[in-house]
Amino acid sequence: MRTSEFDSSSDEEEVCEEHLTPFQISWLPLSIVDCSLFLGICPLPGCKFKDIRRNLLRDVGELQNQGVQDVFVFCTRGELHKYRVPSLLETYRQQGLVVHHLPFPDGGTPELQQCCQILEGLQANLHNNRKTVIHCYGGLGRSGLIAACLLLQLSVSMTPNKAIEILREHRGGGAIQTVKQYNFLHEFREKYSAYQETKAVSERSVSR
Repeated sequence: MRTSEFDSSSDEEEVCEEHLTPFQISWLPLSIVDCSLFLGICPLPGCKFKDIRRNLLRDVGELQNQGVQDVFVFCTRGELHKYRVPSLLETYRQQGLVVHHLPFPDGGTPELQQCCQILEGLQANLHNNRKTVIHCYGGLGRSGLIAACLLLQLSVSMTPNKAIEILREHRGGGAIQTVKQYNFLHEFREKYSAYQETKAVSERSVSR
């Protein structure tokens, strides 16, 4: 007997259209931080878990229809198997999307260096006018946290509480879900400054 985990191709046909779970991309307007672009946030495309039934190719098609060029994925490989989309990253690439796979645990926070790497990638995309979407499993906790950090980085007048409020307005009350994520956001600016300072010192010592 084959395990259902890898039977995604037959699953695609089993779920008829009216029974599919809606796939929705929320477009966060960055005009609130003086940027004319939008950042897309969505749940996991093609997910089949508990009462969620999505179709991977249909969801990726929706991303393409909305002009998405880059996707930042925060789910681990283990989660992609658990939620029955083991071929997600490969499917994105096959459909011409640029994939940035930067996973960290569900309900958790990234290492500061990884967070900076994600934010640098997002800012480079914004600078180059690339339409970008970020997602984790539900598009709430990890994605909400990264989007809120981006708001703090783009505007000195943005506060952590205001960033959370904006994210919840666009993604619902579940955005930024855990105490760990809440604390990370409130400590982000201070830790980011210290990280940049340390990085600058080490770069100066290397160049000597």
